[in-house]
Amino acid sequence: MNTDAPLPFEGGCTCRSVRYRVTTKPLFVHCCHCRWCQRETGSAFALNAMIEADRVELLQGEVEVVHMPSNSGKGQKIARCPSCRIAVWSNYAGAGDAVRFVRVGTLDEPDRLPPDIHIFTASKQPWVVLAPTTPAVAEYYKARDYWPPESLERRAALLAAKPRQ
Repeated sequence: MNTDAPLPFEGGCTCRSVRYRVTTKPLFVHCCHCRWCQRETGSAFALNAMIEADRVELLQGEVEVVHMPSNSGKGQKIARCPSCRIAVWSNYAGAGDAVRFVRVGTLDEPDRLPPDIHIFTASKQPWVVLAPTTPAVAEYYKARDYWPPESLERRAALLAAKPRQ
């Protein structure tokens, strides 16, 4: 992750009805090559920046939350612009509403957040060539093995604040 990237990051949908601001750097950026992400994006992968929900500010418009199935079986909530239908972020059941998976491609400057890791590369398209300098795993991973200490501390704070079920 480019820790020197100036903040904030801003982004939005294609029609510009929805605008948002990210006030801090992400916990981690995933480039997911699973078949579910390929299908949902209509592309070879999804690029998601994991950020605490309270650090993503909606500046303009409203999002429509669409409940979708996921490979885990727990589902996900995708926040879309109600006009142009672009997905701006998701919330996955595992992280709950506390973490938003911001679609990096909706940022005004998406090149500021390259992937920290490539996941589910066992199902990546064979013509996608991965940089040898970015970690890549066949399926998923343990955060403690790849995340920087600051992100692990932020994650611990989220888990401590999560209500017991």
